Amino acid sequence: MLAIRSEFHLEHQPFTPIFGPKMKEALIALEDGRIFRGEPFGASGTTVGEICFNTSMTGYQEVLTDPSYRGQIVTMTYPLIGNYGTNDLDNESKEPHVRGFVVGELSAVTSNWRAGGTLDDYLKHWKIRGIQGVDTRALTKHLRVRGAMRACLSDELLDPEEVILRARNAPEMVGSDYVKEVTTPESFEWDPDDRLSREWTLVKAGGVAELTENGQAFKSLPPIRHRIVAYDYGIKTNILRRLRQKGFGVKVVPASTPAKEVLSLNPDGIFLSNGPGDPAPLTYLHKELRELVGRCPIFGICLGHQLLGFAYGGKTFKLKFGHRGGNQPVKDLASGKVAITSQNHGFAVDPDSLPPEVEVSHINLNDGTVEGLRHREHPVFSVQYHPEAAPGPHDATYFFDQFSAMIDETKKQR
Repeated sequence: MLAIRSEFHLEHQPFTPIFGPKMKEALIALEDGRIFRGEPFGASGTTVGEICFNTSMTGYQEVLTDPSYRGQIVTMTYPLIGNYGTNDLDNESKEPHVRGFVVGELSAVTSNWRAGGTLDDYLKHWKIRGIQGVDTRALTKHLRVRGAMRACLSDELLDPEEVILRARNAPEMVGSDYVKEVTTPESFEWDPDDRLSREWTLVKAGGVAELTENGQAFKSLPPIRHRIVAYDYGIKTNILRRLRQKGFGVKVVPASTPAKEVLSLNPDGIFLSNGPGDPAPLTYLHKELRELVGRCPIFGICLGHQLLGFAYGGKTFKLKFGHRGGNQPVKDLASGKVAITSQNHGFAVDPDSLPPEVEVSHINLNDGTVEGLRHREHPVFSVQYHPEAAPGPHDATYFFDQFSAMIDETKKQR
């Protein structure tokens, strides 16, 4: 058994109970011995995972339901969370994937006409543990200095030594394969009735949008121009929406689908989705992608981008604390333009491991890491960030148009 140091770093600041004066106490302990105290919300119990932080000001429901957060306890740096509640339209998958949720202050009031319930009730329903009243600035600074690490969140184990031990015994993120847990078990056609992909809008006049029975308005969808296959490594719903909004008809397939099976569908293009965990041990996915490069136009994002790096013969490394949030600056090396992007990843492609036929197309301006790759000989490109946002800025939405243009060009050459 690992020895536990006897002195703990306790973070305990005054906080006001939001559901009554006799609220229970909760602890979140890091594997290096740092402990933060607060009030529990959501489901009761104990959970472990890699703790990370997200710097987005809004979009907590999208964060909770993003499959890329599988196995992680997420800290929101924005101080007030839960003020607009939750609703069915903002889910990025069928269920939350975070192991725990850490906030500075949980809003006692839900104020939004779209809200279907409170964040507290939402987490209770999905059995997700949360803690509020935490000094999230101190926690975030600690993670930036010491790096991402394992943690334990509990409102039933209040002995610091025991909670720290739980954190130290939690599974490591390095070497993990969470893709098997989040990918679709069967192939399916995305939104065949064109009802789920319509873009929500405030414009309700002039025939621009279709009104639903509850008064919400949605823009009309364009006709399908390209039929593509999307590998589901943990795909977000808004990616599928964006693809359809840009004229793609999408067939989604499980992560382990053989390349031969995908090519037999004769797709116009192949999309590689986001997903959770470490890309290095996913050798069964690297193998299939090697067989697809050069056979069909390919566009990859996030984990799909990293997997392409391995398919090219490259490697990845773990970032100290990752990039998670909607304010990451990325430079396009060809144009010199800078975009503010939405990101969620803890690993990055090593540029020195790539072959000469693959060029780095984009870099992160904060730390210089690879944010985009492009093959010099084949119609294949990828980005580390999220063009579909949700949440986040829309600066990078144009990549879906680039994918469409690349497919058009490839068709001309056939």
